[in-house]
Amino acid sequence: MLVLCLRGVLAQEKGIFDYQQQIDAGKDVKKIVFIADAGTHGGRGNHEFMAGSILLAKQLNAAYPNVHAVVYSTNNWPKKLTHADAIAVSLNHGQRAATDSEIAAAVRRGAGFMAMHFGVEVNKGEAGDNYLRWMGGYFETEWSVNPWWQPDFKEIPEHPTTRGVKPFSVRDEWYYHMRFVNDMDEVTPILSAVPPISTVSEKTSERGGNPAVFKEVSDAKIQHMAWAYQRQDKGRGFGFTGLHLHENLGNDNFRQILLNGVAWIANLEIPQKGVAGDNVDKEQLEKLIDEAQAALKAGK
Repeated sequence: MLVLCLRGVLAQEKGIFDYQQQIDAGKDVKKIVFIADAGTHGGRGNHEFMAGSILLAKQLNAAYPNVHAVVYSTNNWPKKLTHADAIAVSLNHGQRAATDSEIAAAVRRGAGFMAMHFGVEVNKGEAGDNYLRWMGGYFETEWSVNPWWQPDFKEIPEHPTTRGVKPFSVRDEWYYHMRFVNDMDEVTPILSAVPPISTVSEKTSERGGNPAVFKEVSDAKIQHMAWAYQRQDKGRGFGFTGLHLHENLGNDNFRQILLNGVAWIANLEIPQKGVAGDNVDKEQLEKLIDEAQAALKAGK
């Protein structure tokens, strides 16, 4: 009977806004929760985190029969996350996530945690310490920087999150010089490159530079824009600093790392060619923005 019930749940269309269906799904169903900012930043096409989360959730649901991913906006922040196996946030600043008691409880229970773009930035102190525990690193003001540039990711390391990923180069607001755990213990760099000196200032400011990062870039020290973290509690974390531009989801390698990253923190098996996902063109990406706006108007 339990098997038949499970098959019945899996056979249903996995609604990305059907939160109760996800909660009611059996224990054999991996439950992935996306929390995306309802606001954008800089006009259409910038910080379209709802649209990006919708795309990733749909493709994960299609790729794995035993996965149900849903999307919450910051207007409809999840009140309970006791069921979540993985939580992925894309926010206009990650402070709310880093200090949320439900997320903290889920991570303590072993849930994976991932932050994207502005969601990797939190305040130093309690929030920063939580992010260090949850995903091994975060954007710390007056230490990290957030320039626009086009890194050339020439060498892709061997890791489950890089399966199916080839060298690529995409212009975005790629943050770097993250505050990582000591000695980067259990942190695996995923996307790394040497930034041009034009991306950083020697003068200390909140996000533009400081003597420490200026020296590292001057010395051509490699910086990390995405990383995987194996927590001591056997949970997993993943950080990804790009994704200011929604259009970059049209790059197959860019999108593949995000799909793989969410699957990895959920402890899913990642195929050798990476998590399966359909290519998306500009028209489809525009439609995702429209879908996200409609969902927000509907109270999602």
